[in-house]
Amino acid sequence: MTLARRLFCLQLITLLAAFLASAAPAGASDTLLGGHHAKREKHGPPPDYIVFTNGDKLSGTLLRAVGHTVTFESEVAGTIHVKWKDIQELHTTSRMAVLTKTVSPQHGAMPEHVPEGTLSVVDDLITVQPANHANLSPLAILPQIPVKKAKYIIDESALENQLFGHPGFFGGWNGSMTAGATVVQATQKQYTFSGGIALARVEPSASWLDPNNRTTIDFTGSYGKITQRSYVSGGVFYPATDSKSAIYHAAAERDQYFSTRFYALAQTTFDHNYSQGLDLQQIYGGGIGATVMKQPRQELDFKATAQYEKQDFINASDKTNQNLVGSTFAGSYVLHLFRGLIFNQQVAYLPAYNNLRAYSATESNTMAIPFYKSLSFSVGTQDSYLNDPPTSVPPTLRNSFQFTFGATYSFRSKD
Repeated sequence: MTLARRLFCLQLITLLAAFLASAAPAGASDTLLGGHHAKREKHGPPPDYIVFTNGDKLSGTLLRAVGHTVTFESEVAGTIHVKWKDIQELHTTSRMAVLTKTVSPQHGAMPEHVPEGTLSVVDDLITVQPANHANLSPLAILPQIPVKKAKYIIDESALENQLFGHPGFFGGWNGSMTAGATVVQATQKQYTFSGGIALARVEPSASWLDPNNRTTIDFTGSYGKITQRSYVSGGVFYPATDSKSAIYHAAAERDQYFSTRFYALAQTTFDHNYSQGLDLQQIYGGGIGATVMKQPRQELDFKATAQYEKQDFINASDKTNQNLVGSTFAGSYVLHLFRGLIFNQQVAYLPAYNNLRAYSATESNTMAIPFYKSLSFSVGTQDSYLNDPPTSVPPTLRNSFQFTFGATYSFRSKD
């Protein structure tokens, strides 16, 4: 191609680009040329933002506010929790609903007189701008709510979903998975593996709604083995020996609330404890429970059941195995400490009415220490007491104690 033809083609391309830019609708030229308008369209409306009392500003999305705590998500800082006293201003472009302490929402019904719209929080006053605020008279008074009277602030769509939605069978589950291991290679070879999974689903899941039902499933296990190799000492041959420990626990429970704090429950548990000679203990029962304390940072439950219990022991005769009629009296306590630390304690006493000697008790304590996003270290103890184990050689101890530690991954449902 000659130089003249190249110049002619270049001029033609330039004229065509200019024509397209001038003929395109307003803003389209920015898209064609990669301008800022295209980026604004891609990212949607302006973000929400917080102005802190020290003057710093953070842009992102307001997730919710519960009591004195605001939960805010930012690409830079991630998900943070801020006290209202540390916020000078807060402005949202997303539509939120403000539930005051005088509102008691119920599942399946939209409460009356709930302010909904974009928010502006200045001087501890929440101003709610409804969707039609542009058509309102300049003299119209917008709803203003003192921060201290706002019990919950949630996304408008989340409000409708929680009031009228129902999660599917596989939806709404929250929980955690824990794993730990110890391996020793020395005169004796020793290894121990422990782990567990805990799942819970509350319907509805919003803390500002009274629960209708709750389902929990959990499993914990610990397996260890010590191997002593064979050896000769003083002309005497000692064969290799193995000793092991294995403790497993699985449980499931369904709670059906008949008031704000009281519920009926059905539960089943399965336990295996090699060190106590317990091959399998099965429990099937039902009863009542009560949430005696429920606060943003802590919750305490008590439960009482009537149950059938079957105990099968390792290398035991049929006379040793037992069919028991008894109860479980249990308490569970959860405490949310500073910086995301969570303490969980569960205590249970299990009497048997047709054999008063065959009672047992359990206790577990767990501390979760977050270190990166959904990962945390977990440290805990598990203590079980079996009062009437079968006789054996060597004698079986009635008490079994475990100290556990490992890494825990927590997950939350989006429903």
